[in-house]
Amino acid sequence: MEHPTRIGGSRAPITALLGRHGELVRFAIVGAGTFVVDTAVFLVLENTVLEPKPVTAKILAVFLATVVGYLANREWSFRARGGLARPREATRYFVVSGIALLINAAPLGISRYVLHLAVPYVSSVSEQVADLVSAQVIGTLLAMAFRWWAFRRWVFPTALGAA
Repeated sequence: MEHPTRIGGSRAPITALLGRHGELVRFAIVGAGTFVVDTAVFLVLENTVLEPKPVTAKILAVFLATVVGYLANREWSFRARGGLARPREATRYFVVSGIALLINAAPLGISRYVLHLAVPYVSSVSEQVADLVSAQVIGTLLAMAFRWWAFRRWVFPTALGAA
C-alpha cells in the first residue's frame, strides 16, 4: 500500500513544502486571509463613511486585520513557538503590528499627499488605482516582510522543544 503523502513514489509537493517551510506557509495563508479582511474593510470605509480620509480608513482596516492575524498566528502559524507569557507576547505583537501599520500606511500617504495622486490632480479611477497599489500592494508587502522578521525575533522567539 502506498503511503498517503507520496504520489508516484515521491513526496507530494505540498507536503514537502510544508515539511521544510510550514511556519512560513502558515504565516502566508494567515496573511492572505488578513489581506482579504484589510482590503474589504479599507474599500468599504474609503468609499463610504471615510471617503475624505483614506489614511484613516487604511489604519482602521489594518487594525481589524491585525486582531484577526494575532489570533490566527498565535494558534496556527506560530503554534510551535513561544517563550513569552501571553500578555507580554500580545503586547509585543501589537507593538510590532503598530510599527507595521505605519509601514503599511506610509506608501498611501506618500501617494496621496506627496505625489498628489488624488482628485483633482488625477482622475477618480487613477486615484483608486494609486490607492490600491500603494496601500494594498506596496504597503502590504513592506509590512509583511517586517512582520515576518519581527514576529520570529521578538514575539514568538523560541521554538518549543528547543532549549
